[in-house]
Amino acid sequence: MVSIVGGKHGKYVYVERRDGWYVKVRVLKSREPSDPEKYIVVGPKVKEPPYTFKVMKEEDLPDTVRERLYMV
Repeated sequence: MVSIVGGKHGKYVYVERRDGWYVKVRVLKSREPSDPEKYIVVGPKVKEPPYTFKVMKEEDLPDTVRERLYMV
């Protein structure tokens, strides 16, 4: 059985914003989860993420990263 993992083996995730949009984010696995440098917002902003990608909630990210989600 083959499992489907989207986003280049988990390197990318989509983050759900409060306004209902999703933003693509690069996740660096070598950093601590609380480190803001772990998450790099790459965009684009979409209404529905691809079904093979992992989706995170905005609340799971550090505050500085949340601000960058709305600059896209």
